[in-house]
Amino acid sequence: MVYIQQLLNNKIIFISIVSWAAAQIIKMILDLIASGKVDWELMFASGGMPSSHSSFVSSLAMAVGLQEGFDSVLFAISFVLAIVVMYDAAGVRRAAGSHAAIINKLMDSLNIKIDEKLKELIGHTPIQVGAGAILGIVIAIICNMLLK
Repeated sequence: MVYIQQLLNNKIIFISIVSWAAAQIIKMILDLIASGKVDWELMFASGGMPSSHSSFVSSLAMAVGLQEGFDSVLFAISFVLAIVVMYDAAGVRRAAGSHAAIINKLMDSLNIKIDEKLKELIGHTPIQVGAGAILGIVIAIICNMLLK
């Protein structure tokens, strides 16, 4: 039970979750502006603007740096993790989404019926990744000041 209490009181985890949620809410707002309707599925969807993955890991790294020092081993680990996640979001996952789009078009053109199409929106453009990273850093700084 002590571990659960410690987990619930972990400021860095809290900041990271707030940053992720903010990115997802921004996605929903941008989609609402574009489509005129609320899509609740976007709250847990990957892809789109801003990158919630980037926001999540950049807020983690910034919060660790602010708490433990930017010369600490913990900051180095969280920074490298953030770079890997953001590279993956803009590289590998974006390419996988492009491949899914091509396969879906091919299946349609060949009139091959499948239960459900491959998910195309799984990666991010570099701008979406950058926006998510900036969002995460800003949220970590603000939350760190508020939670002192």
